[in-house]
Amino acid sequence: MLSTTRAVRKRLDLRRPVEPEILERCIEIATQAPTGLYGETWHFVVVTDPEKRAAIAAMYKKVADGFFSGTLSPDPYLTRLHAVSADDPRFALQQRMYASGLYLINHLHEMPVLVLSCIEGRVETAGPGAQASLYGSIMPATWSLMLALCARGIGSVLTTGHIEHCEREVAKILDIPPDITQAALLAVAYFTGADFKPAKRAPAQQRTHWYMWG
Repeated sequence: MLSTTRAVRKRLDLRRPVEPEILERCIEIATQAPTGLYGETWHFVVVTDPEKRAAIAAMYKKVADGFFSGTLSPDPYLTRLHAVSADDPRFALQQRMYASGLYLINHLHEMPVLVLSCIEGRVETAGPGAQASLYGSIMPATWSLMLALCARGIGSVLTTGHIEHCEREVAKILDIPPDITQAALLAVAYFTGADFKPAKRAPAQQRTHWYMWG
């Protein structure tokens, strides 16, 4: 499962509801993930109401349109990763991802379930230690949630596209307090494909350093 859990944007059943009891069970599994100092400061906002899903999707599309038009920039980390030349081995893969991402943008409001993965606290102005601790306490649970969904034939995709520019607007839609950090937005629906496949990745040896860097 770990080698075949892909981000799923297209092959999703937009008409079939995801049962609340399955979502609750998957979140129970997710909260078995590691968390800093047993803080359990995670929160999962499950959005099934059509009006709220549409409002979130509108915010997401607003940001995406800004990215495509050039009036907005992704966060600095993703900006650095963007491949601009066809000679870059990541270019073709990124173009495929952008195409499926466009599908997600146009159909996000139709996803049966949106889940906001959140955590207590704000660390934007804190040092790297605080940032690592906060995200290290929510992202393992978020990944476990995606694995639990996958095991039940439910696809999902983790996206952070709205956070850089519209986090507060989405927080207002869902009454999320200002001291809560949104770590990820998951689009969730039953998978319609035949199977999950491994992703194409560079050999792990290229990213493995023994004893010291390099």
